[in-house]
Amino acid sequence: MNVLALEFPPVNHLFDWPSIWFDGTLFAINKTVLIYLGSMLVTMVIFTLAGRQRDSLVPSGVQHVAESGVTFVEESVVMQTIGPDGKKFMPFLTTMFFFILFSNITEVIPFLQFPANSRMAIPITLAIVVWCIYNFVGVQSQGFFGYLKNSLFPPGVPKALYIIVTPIELVSTFVVRPFSLAIRLWANMVAGHLLLVTFAILSATMWDAGGPGYAGALVLSWPMLILMTGFEILVSVLQAFIFTILTAVYIGGSMHPEH
Repeated sequence: MNVLALEFPPVNHLFDWPSIWFDGTLFAINKTVLIYLGSMLVTMVIFTLAGRQRDSLVPSGVQHVAESGVTFVEESVVMQTIGPDGKKFMPFLTTMFFFILFSNITEVIPFLQFPANSRMAIPITLAIVVWCIYNFVGVQSQGFFGYLKNSLFPPGVPKALYIIVTPIELVSTFVVRPFSLAIRLWANMVAGHLLLVTFAILSATMWDAGGPGYAGALVLSWPMLILMTGFEILVSVLQAFIFTILTAVYIGGSMHPEH
């Protein structure tokens, strides 16, 4: 009796890509770097082309995509978390949303099939940038000591509870936030990539095996692969949105401590 052998690649093979250029140097370029460069380039091209068509009365093509994205970020992120004062952060938040989205969505693009944000470097870098921005905004809006006071001693909390609340706020505001932002994005993209690889290998193995004995398993694994691909598209969009809206929440809290 033939026994079907499923060979799953080691986990490190799913995330560690060999260098394509400049191997062995500090600036080595691999598949992950190319995806990030491509995501940055696509984002720049979309808004550059849309800017050239801004005089068009009826948006179409790239302009429609750009305007829809800007409107989405403005109405669903900025106005819901910061308010009208947050419109000056629109370029930053919109660019970050599209960049993260394009870096995620490569997970389901043929021949790429890898979410760049399943590597920790860029998620933690973006999170540190966000940390610097919202702390700078807090100091700028409230003054250094006012920002520390409102962050560590939230208004409306009974003074007796400050002995518990203040250490929690200190760790949460100045330590945990950047790590939680980065780990949330990274972990979701890692989990999705592992699921897609699992069902893809299972489907391919069943297909190669053939025969009626594996037909039932193939019927189950192939639809699951399609379902998981659609689900990961949703996750890619959702994670870009969550990262962006949490950034806006942190900036809004720094600007308006009363909220």
